[in-house]
Amino acid sequence: MECSVCGTPIEVRVGDYEFSESGLPGVVLSGIEMLTCPNCGNTDPVIPRLAVLMRSIATAVARKEYKLTGAEVRFLRKHLKMTAEKLGTLLGVDKTTVSKWENDADPVGDQSERLLRTLVLAPTDQEAIVDRQLIIKTLSAIGKERREAKYISDQAGELHREYQPIA
Repeated sequence: MECSVCGTPIEVRVGDYEFSESGLPGVVLSGIEMLTCPNCGNTDPVIPRLAVLMRSIATAVARKEYKLTGAEVRFLRKHLKMTAEKLGTLLGVDKTTVSKWENDADPVGDQSERLLRTLVLAPTDQEAIVDRQLIIKTLSAIGKERREAKYISDQAGELHREYQPIA
């Protein structure tokens, strides 16, 4: 194999790698293979199950006992594959507020932080994905016009729900 930067044949070694690509400070992958160029010094880690690693990091961040940092909020948002606008909508804040959190300009409110952690820690199997989508849909509806369900029977006698604004 050749170096991804200069094309020189690379050396394979095992060691610790500071995983700055995660966007979080202090994430070190221990005992992994690294492809190192003896010419330019470039090092490329070999990470066989990157998605599993990222999920593990997100879970560890969401379970920590202390307040989230801005970098951690950004990491979790990206892990959830959400824009700042989408996350802000779910949490009932503007995308500029999310940006302030991510840049440590403002602290995250307790309720917003709890909800963000809950979204990350929700199970990821297929059934739970449906539950997560329902949670997101429900949270998106908070703050919108209040409606009540009216049940209407069709000609076959089946009930259908319609939502009408509450006066």
